[in-house]
Amino acid sequence: MDKPKVVLGVSGGIAAYKACELLRRLTESGHDVRVVPTASALHFVGAATWSALSGHPVSTEVWDDVHEVPHVRIGQQADLVVVAPATADMLAKAAHGLADDLLTNTLLTARCPVVFAPAMHTEMWEHPATQENVATLRRRGAVVIEPAVGRLTGVDTGKGRLPEPAEIFEVCRRVLARGATEPDLKGRHVVVSAGGTREPLDPVRFLGNRSSGKQGYALARTAAARGARVTLLAANTGLPDPAGVDVVQVGTAVQLREAVLKASADADAVVMAAAVADFRPATYAAGKIKKKDGQDPEPIVMVRNPDILAEISTDRARPGQVIVGFAAETDDVMANGRKKLARKGCDLLVVNEVGERKTFGSEENEAVVLGADGSETPVPHGPKEALAEIVWDLVARRLG
Repeated sequence: MDKPKVVLGVSGGIAAYKACELLRRLTESGHDVRVVPTASALHFVGAATWSALSGHPVSTEVWDDVHEVPHVRIGQQADLVVVAPATADMLAKAAHGLADDLLTNTLLTARCPVVFAPAMHTEMWEHPATQENVATLRRRGAVVIEPAVGRLTGVDTGKGRLPEPAEIFEVCRRVLARGATEPDLKGRHVVVSAGGTREPLDPVRFLGNRSSGKQGYALARTAAARGARVTLLAANTGLPDPAGVDVVQVGTAVQLREAVLKASADADAVVMAAAVADFRPATYAAGKIKKKDGQDPEPIVMVRNPDILAEISTDRARPGQVIVGFAAETDDVMANGRKKLARKGCDLLVVNEVGERKTFGSEENEAVVLGADGSETPVPHGPKEALAEIVWDLVARRLG
């Protein structure tokens, strides 16, 4: 079979050097990659580097090899175009259809999925002109992933950093897997919770669970690849931030509730994949609880945590909002799942069997997605991203 053809566009920002790592990941995973830099990008990484790493000649001009009509053919033959980094200037040109070099011509002729990975200073990203250009590109079906928060050029820190190449690669892989399918979540804001809450006993101990957050992160990555603006509420995961996702760190169930209510105010869908503690200690010891010789420990009095899923299902922030819950069960899995669906009032409930060596921390999952309309969608054992795709298929259908 022919290798999938990927065009890697590189525009002129300091983050251009990171595109070398993205190029390596694409080529080593079996993709035929043609690098199309801008003239400015070559000030940061030379043409010889791109040519050596990709195995293809590199040019910025439409006048090179004119007999092959590169300004048309490169875009026509591509299965995916990814621009990383995409500067403010490049986003503006793409949004307005300008074509003054080989990369912008390629963007105009491409009929395949297009991914932009922006990188710029915070002020440039937040400028109304840039935000309008991003909105235009997303409306046309391009996937514009959110920049990361972190160290920028010089001493500046903020939103605008190029996401890690490994995470951009994951977005590209998912977009390629969907082919030319229109991003069905474009223009949507979705909220995903992931991980497991921890309820502190004292400064060094907590009550927690075994959730790794991997399923929630798979849901976040998949939604981003399908064009959504994603807010990920991460509870004690320790996982790298997915590309194109706004990540909010939380610790306890109460903190998660506050974050969910805030983020879901304008969300089209909320997926509660996090394992939320049902109870928390009634009191918090300001100092480490000491054991006393010859004495049994004092009983730990517990109080109920807020039921976040039931709350947001009953009192929806906006009409038509789709709410998805997760039910991790150890026995009578389906019976307990159906009871939970009725009790919580959500639209979809992902029911799976869990245990010490099952699901938690694994790269795979197996589940049945129950619908409030009586539907049941079994998901066979497989990668967690496969379950994520099915969940978003069901959500997209309900969003219409």
